[in-house]
Formats: sequence, structure tokens, C-alpha cells
Amino acid sequence: MDGRRDTQAVDVHQHLLGEALIEALARRTEAPMLVRRRDGWTFKVAAEPDSILTFDATDADLRRADLAEDGFDRALVALSTALGIETLPPEDSVALIEAHHEGIEALPPEFGGWGAVSLAGAELDPAGVDSALDRGCVGISLPAAALVDPPSVERLYPLLSRLEQRGAPLFVHPGPVGGVPASDAAGLPHWWPALTDYVAQMQAAWFAFLHAGRRAHPRLRVLFAMLAGGAPLHSERYSARRGVPAPDPDPLVFYETSSYGPRMIGAVAEVVGTAQLVYGSDRPVVDPRHPRLDPDLRRALVATNPARLLNPDPKGALA
Repeated sequence: MDGRRDTQAVDVHQHLLGEALIEALARRTEAPMLVRRRDGWTFKVAAEPDSILTFDATDADLRRADLAEDGFDRALVALSTALGIETLPPEDSVALIEAHHEGIEALPPEFGGWGAVSLAGAELDPAGVDSALDRGCVGISLPAAALVDPPSVERLYPLLSRLEQRGAPLFVHPGPVGGVPASDAAGLPHWWPALTDYVAQMQAAWFAFLHAGRRAHPRLRVLFAMLAGGAPLHSERYSARRGVPAPDPDPLVFYETSSYGPRMIGAVAEVVGTAQLVYGSDRPVVDPRHPRLDPDLRRALVATNPARLLNPDPKGALA
């Protein structure tokens, strides 16, 4: 990392379970839940193979050391939407989301957080957005499955409008996986959802926001995890099938790079521009391999562009 940087180096996408959320998930008897093991925990998530929860998923001091070793000043922690917490019945989702927020507040100062809101019920309450932002969250994360088509984006209008009014960004994160029986999910390779369902969800969410979201929310800044599943690379197909010109890059839509290297990063940058890319590691879900990038591009991904995503001109918020 270049020591001459004039702004903080930020990892915009990590997961770190706090004690309150661990305890709440361990009390549950159905997914999402944690089952205690002799050497840790097993994570049970609906429609996905079981996974092992490692120590760096829960130890803030270890993670802080990783952050320093990697040359970052700050990391933003999100509730993994793959767990499906946001869409649980309110009596379950509200308590688990509160536990997530408590965990963020207990983290060392090097960490910030993405807030979460319940998506249960016929009408969505923007007070959940206000509560998370008032507690210091930088923005709100939502599951890509909740933005999978234009009607879904329209349903989220109360939440997205409140984010827009508050000048805070939306983080679109993959998950949860739907429609897979638990017996079938158990036989899948652990990486299967990440390369199939997650990619499809992110692409669908990107196109849904392009088609219905931007018109309704002209000032909303949106961050798509995992380069939106490569959705911008399909702009030519979008143009061919709709019979309209390919859309110009959206200066308020950002793409984080988790799981990808120079070829994919370069391909997406060629379509949307380097100013829209930000670095995310997805620790501890992925063992981050920092891509070998041009130093100027890397500086943009970890410092310049995150500053634009997270710290807009105050005039950008709606009165």
C-alpha cells in the first residue's frame, strides 16, 4: 500500500459475528443457526451446505491484526444476507438484526458497519433505516434476492427513499438461496451457491435497479458485491434484447471486487470505468488474495473510490 495516500484505505466488505449474534443464532433450532462443535461452530443455512465457522469470523482482535498487516485503516462489517435473517418472521428477524447492530457497536474503532433491516411483512418501515444510520452505520445492506426484479425494487421504495434522503448508500449482497431442498443442498459442493445462485441474483438485482430503481431514486448510491456478478458485461445483450442503446455507466453505482482478480476487474472497469470500483475482501468467507493491480488503480479501489461512495458532498442528501 502506498504510504502517500491522503485518505483512509477501506475494505468495504467483511463479516464478523459479534457475541450477541452468536448467542442468538446458537439458541435457534432451525436455519439460520449455529451448532456448537468441539473446535468451534457449524453454520446451518437454508438451501446451502453446512459450513464451519472459523475463529477469525468471531475474533475482532485477530481481524484487526489482519487489517493492519494488509495495510488497511478501516473495514466495514455487514450481516451476511445469505443467512436469510432479513426475511425471517418479525419476531425472529428483529432480534437477530439488533444483535448484529450490537456487535458492530462493540467492535474496535478500525471497524464500521452496514446496518440491516427486516423485510418481513406487507409494508416496509423506513424507521429501521433511520435507526441503523443513527447508530452509526454507514448504510444499509440488502439481499440481492430482494431486488431480483422490477416489482421487488418497487416494494423496497420506502427503504430506498429513506436512504436517498439520508444520503447513505445501499449495499446489495448475495443471498439467500431459495428453492433448494435441504437434502439436495447437503450434497452440493460448498462452493456451488457462490458460483450459481449468487451470480444470478446479483445480475438480476443489477438489471432490476437499472430498469426500475434508478428512475425512482436518482440520487441513491448503490454498491453491488462481487462486481454485480459481472452484469455490466452483458450490457450489449441488454441492448440487443431491449432494442435500446447500451446504458451509460452510472456514476452512483459502485462495484466491489471480492473473489475476483485482474482479468475480471479489468473487464468490468473497461465497461463502467475504474472510478466505480472499490475493494472488498469478504473476510472470512473468502481467503482474500489481493489482486496484483497497477498501483494507481489499487489506490483508487481502496481509498479514492470508497471515499466517494461513503462520504458524498453534503449537498447530495435530499432536504
